[in-house]
Amino acid sequence: MTQGQEPVRYMDRTRDYYRALGYATDYVWASYEDVPFVRPSRPLAALRIGLVTTASPPGLSNRDRRGIRHVWSGPVAEPPRELFTDNLAWDKESTHTRDRESFLPIETAAALAEEGRIAGLAAHFHGVPTEYSQRKTLAEDAPQVLARLRDDGADAALLCPL
Repeated sequence: MTQGQEPVRYMDRTRDYYRALGYATDYVWASYEDVPFVRPSRPLAALRIGLVTTASPPGLSNRDRRGIRHVWSGPVAEPPRELFTDNLAWDKESTHTRDRESFLPIETAAALAEEGRIAGLAAHFHGVPTEYSQRKTLAEDAPQVLARLRDDGADAALLCPL
C-alpha cells in the first residue's frame, strides 16, 4: 500500500464520531461466537435474493403511535425514489444519501438477474430499523425479517446497511 492509500479505520472513526456527538460511553460492537449465517448450498445463479436495508421509508411510516420503529417492507417492482435517512447518525458532512441505489441496490440486483448471476429478486425489499438495542434486533427485528424473506421465497439476503 502506498502513502495516501491507507484503509479507512472505520471502527475508530465511528467511535470518534459518536464521542463527538457527546455520547458518554462508547458503543459496544456486537460480537458472537456462533453466527446464523451459512455458506449457500447452491451457486448464486440459482438463488433468489432478498434485499434488506437500514434506511427508513419516506415519512417514517415504520413508526408506531409511540414513535418506536419497526421492520417494514416495500415492493421491488415499485421502489420509492428515495428513503428517509436523516434520522440516522452518519457523517453528513462527508457524504450524502441521495443515491438510493448505494443502500438499496434494486436496479443493480435486477441487472445481475438479467445477466444470470442471480436467479432473481424477491418481490419485496425489507427495512430494519437502526436500533441501539442488540436485544430488540435479535429478539424482534431479525426474526421478522427472516419470516418476510421466507414468505417471499428468498434463498439468501443481501444486507445493505446505510
